Amino acid sequence: MEITLLDGSSRTFQDGLSVYEIAKEISIGLSKKVMAGMVDGEVVDQRYKINKDCTLKFLTFDDQEGKKTFWHSASHVMGQAIKRIWPQAQLTIGPAIDNGFYYDIDLDYTITPDDYDRIEAEMRKIVKADYPIEYCTKNRKEALEWADKHHESYKTELINELPEDAVISFYKQGEWADLCAGPHVRSTGQIKAFKIMSLAGAYWHGDENNKMLQRIYGVAYPKKSLLDDHLKKLEEAKKRDHRKLGPQLDLFFMDDTAPGMPYWLPKGWKLFNTLLEFWREEHEKRGYQEISSPQINYNSLWIRSGHWDHYRENMFVIPVSENEVYGVKPMNCPNAIVVYKRKTRSYRDLPLRLSDCDVLHRKEKSGELHGLLRVQMFRQDDSHNFIREDQIYDEINSILDIADRFYGIFNLEYRPELSTRPDDFMGDIKLWDKAEAALKEILDKRYGKGGYDINEGDGAFYGPKIDIMMKDALDRTWQMGTIQVDFQLPRNFDLTYMDKDGELKTPVMIHRVIYGSLERFIGLLIENTAGRFPFWLSPVQVGIVPVGEKNNQYAQQIAEKLRYNRIRVEVDDRDNPMGTKIRKFREELLPYIVIVGDKEEADGTLSIRVRSADQVHGVPVESFVEATNRMNREREYDLQDKFDK
Repeated sequence: MEITLLDGSSRTFQDGLSVYEIAKEISIGLSKKVMAGMVDGEVVDQRYKINKDCTLKFLTFDDQEGKKTFWHSASHVMGQAIKRIWPQAQLTIGPAIDNGFYYDIDLDYTITPDDYDRIEAEMRKIVKADYPIEYCTKNRKEALEWADKHHESYKTELINELPEDAVISFYKQGEWADLCAGPHVRSTGQIKAFKIMSLAGAYWHGDENNKMLQRIYGVAYPKKSLLDDHLKKLEEAKKRDHRKLGPQLDLFFMDDTAPGMPYWLPKGWKLFNTLLEFWREEHEKRGYQEISSPQINYNSLWIRSGHWDHYRENMFVIPVSENEVYGVKPMNCPNAIVVYKRKTRSYRDLPLRLSDCDVLHRKEKSGELHGLLRVQMFRQDDSHNFIREDQIYDEINSILDIADRFYGIFNLEYRPELSTRPDDFMGDIKLWDKAEAALKEILDKRYGKGGYDINEGDGAFYGPKIDIMMKDALDRTWQMGTIQVDFQLPRNFDLTYMDKDGELKTPVMIHRVIYGSLERFIGLLIENTAGRFPFWLSPVQVGIVPVGEKNNQYAQQIAEKLRYNRIRVEVDDRDNPMGTKIRKFREELLPYIVIVGDKEEADGTLSIRVRSADQVHGVPVESFVEATNRMNREREYDLQDKFDK
């Protein structure tokens, strides 16, 4: 069989070799690193035997799917340890997640952090034993007998939920086995370094009507040094946590009366609006037109758009009477369509780019809410671009140019992800294929093959999409922007334009956001900057400290001049020691603290303390005003520590 490797080279191997065996033929070193494989784009266990020509990627711990394989095996080590300590425990599911793993267990005994050492000690015994991890399958009768014999009622439920023709697979290590689809590493001895991180409660199947289980989180690495690095990063991330820094810096807060709906404070709202001002400025240059639309609509709109069938469980619904039901908008697209339909459109009108930054509401389970990163009320920098089919390529490239501009100015890196047709898709499959092919061509040319990820089956129900994925301070991946090609909704709503040949044609609609949810973007920005925002974005850019009461007037004059130039400034002229005033501004992470005393007043200059703790003396007022003006105008990220004297 001919195997095409990631570098494009091809090699011939004997039929029936496993992923691991092929890696071993190539290199012993490679085989030791392999966690799993990817055959023709599908993740498979390293034990998977290949019997056809295919493309093969070896997944190591450097790949996210390789990490997840490793962490899944670590969860099995933890599950085996728990069963050894508490044989009466019932194990439910133990998946890998973006940054580790967990196991949900049903146990009358309440596990506490005091039990961590005991569990980890048992895990070390399992790792030291280096049990081979063995794959096997059972038929339905055998699988149910196994679950009954081991008193695993949750496994019985999972087995019964599988399709009749499903392959029911198990993985065994030592005396313990678990119902599992895999993939897994070769042996328990590979799980060199691990740590139990935390505990939580979790309902079975996420349903509040089911029993509350105990969820144990952990993380594992192939080397202790990698685990140590991760734990250090966690400590740093705690300091950067936007849920802590946001209230501390008086940006926003959450209240139990409105779960997942932030209260924006004056400084946070200033930051929010500064981001929007930048967004409006850049989009107006590119021919975008901003609209605003209703917060609630009759459910007839959502039925026609398809959201009522595909998204109702995530909507806030308002039943006014038996025959009158409203839906609070979770998305802006149907209202953009209403705006498009209000008059006849010509091919000359396209692209028509209708942007909208209105408030949206999406219902989330309480356990899924996470500060600003997952909320129920948010604003996103939406636009719905109505175009001709021949404009798809140029329009999407233009949107990606905007993304590069926006993320580049914050020194943020992103990775595109193409999400393809889901099972519950709407419309003609040929149109889906056409849209997916167009997006792949654009991504291949722009980022190169392998320069983006493919998330099979995760497209919107109306079209494929390119998601802009970013990592937070804990290396968790979040979706930010998105670009979605939609052939379906324009047809659902009978949208048309008059083509140059006089025929009515249906436009293509591009759904797109760049920031994504502004709340999420700000949450990540807080964590990535640790609250030290770029000068142009800082809610308060300059704090002025008069040395004594007699310098208050000079301080206010400086503030007036800065405000006239749209520099955001505060003067602390209270009757407090100078050190107290400086400390207050430093704790607020202001980019510049200006200190004015008798000498500065006499010379018409300023003493400036930069956020980095450097100090510059004798700076002329006009020089400082000019420098700060430039930083605002050019939206410079780095602080300028020097000013012309």
